Order: sequence, then C-alpha cells, then structure tokens
Amino acid sequence: MPITTRLTELLRVEHPILLAPMDVVADGKLAATVSRAGGFGIIGGGYGNEAWLARELDAAGDARIGVGFITWSMAKNPRLLDLALERKPAAIMLSFGDVKPHAEKIKRAGALMICQIQTVEQAKDAVAKGADALVAQGAEGGGHGVSRGTFALVPAVADAARGVPVAAAGGVADGRGLAAALMLGADGVLVGTRFYATQEAMGPLAAKERIVTASGDKTIRSILFDIARRNVWPAPYTGRVLRNEFAERWRGREAELMQHQAGEAARYERARDAGDFDTAAVIAGEAVDLIADIPPAAEVVERIAKEASALLAGSNRYRVA
Repeated sequence: MPITTRLTELLRVEHPILLAPMDVVADGKLAATVSRAGGFGIIGGGYGNEAWLARELDAAGDARIGVGFITWSMAKNPRLLDLALERKPAAIMLSFGDVKPHAEKIKRAGALMICQIQTVEQAKDAVAKGADALVAQGAEGGGHGVSRGTFALVPAVADAARGVPVAAAGGVADGRGLAAALMLGADGVLVGTRFYATQEAMGPLAAKERIVTASGDKTIRSILFDIARRNVWPAPYTGRVLRNEFAERWRGREAELMQHQAGEAARYERARDAGDFDTAAVIAGEAVDLIADIPPAAEVVERIAKEASALLAGSNRYRVA
C-alpha cells in the first residue's frame, strides 16, 4: 500500500524509496525500472564518464528519473551537469563537496536539488544553499561516507532540516528499514546495496553473488581500495566494501601500500577487469545481512513498500492508503 510523505509528494512518486546513484551500477535501465515500479530511480553519474552518462540517459527512455553526481567531478567537467539537464531530469542529486556553484543552474533548469550529507552541519549548509531534499547518509552504507551512524544522524538532520524532506541512507535494505526511518523523522529512504543485488543492476553476477552470501561483519571502511585505484578521497571520507584477500593483506598498512601503489594499482586494475573480487572491491554496505537473493528491481520496491506499510499500519502518524 502506498505511503504518503513529503518526499513522495515532492518527487511525485508512489513509494518513498529512492535508488542510490551508485557509480556505474545505477545505470539507465535500473533507474527506469525503479521509477516505473513507483520509486525514484537515480542514475549514478559517478566520476564523470560523459559517454557513459549520455548512453544511460538514453537507456532510461521516458522514465521520470534523477541523476546523481560527485560534486567535484562536475568541477573537473562542467559539461556533465549540462548534459544531464538537457534531458530534463526530475532531480539532480549532489554528493560531497560544495553544492553552491551548481545550485542556480539546477534550479533554473527546473530540476529539484537533492543533497546527500553526512553531518548535521552539512545538512544546515545544504538547506541554506537551496536543497529541496536531503539524504542523511550513515556510515553503515556502502561506498564513500564519513563516520556517523544512521540511527542517530537521521533524527538530528530531520530536526535541523527546517521542513526540507529527508531520506535516510545507510543500512536500509527492507521494509523494516523504511519503517524505522519514518519513525526517526525521515520522509523516505535511499537504497543502494539492495538494488545492487538485482537483475537489472549493471555489474558482474559474481559481485552480486558475493553480496548475497556476505555478512555485514565482513565489511570494512578504509581507504585501501582508493589507494589501489589511485583515487584517494580527501579526509574524512572513507569507503565501505566487502572484505576480501586484498583487504586482509593490507589492512592497517595503508602507508606501506602507498609505497607500493604503482604495482598494486596495476594488479588491482587487472583483477577488476577480470572480475576477480578476491582483489577488486565489491562496494557494499552492512545491510548485506538482509539480502538473500537477486530479484528484479521492481520486486524489491514492492517488497520494501509492502513490508513497511504493514509495520506502519498501526501508526497514526502516517497516512497509509
């Protein structure tokens, strides 16, 4: 049953479930599938591959979607934002870095501006710069983030957001996560790892199978894989991935890995191209414990919505249609 929140009304969607704009994984097909299932799909603009982005925007067809960017990637290639806005997306999601240089252009094009933040101060800053919605990202999530946990961060951001809708991210993979997020004051959720392990998601089957069999106990947050990819992020950002042989070999030895970066980076690149995930990273969050299959993405949307609706049915805080 549909759950109506400020976020569903803002995005004009049936379910308050957003696809995280995972680099490469959240392609046009996956984003369109999530949107057509009643959620809100967001293509992952990632590190700024212009040809890839153009192709995936085409692949999304007429689906009502958003496009997500790492903010400093746009600074390196301003054409990326122009390319996305030419296609009239419903929203642009900005993660990391300063949103101010891009806010006016996004608003002028008629798109909503969604800002992912990791601290309360970042939330206040994003609201002051015109954010239409916030994503409060806890450290449980896969990929890059900071250190605050979702459970404490979300209500603090909701209190500081001055009426701007908030989506919770980090550790959400089922209807319990959505229901909990709503009870914490959020208006919806942004989901990554659960959508990675779907049939439509771009990415090797071997990576998806590792997510299905993994435990949240066996994830690691570090800069190891950034060193291996020659792409170390500024402090305080680190990335959560599934632990593998590479992580076990180098954990706690980041300085030494930097000294061997050239050789290890070449080995890592070969492993990634070959689908060798004993060396290459599978970017996934602690919610892997809640993932046991690789279904169609539309089924994931339906499952999360139905389970959350059932859990919320006894609450008078939210209107369940």
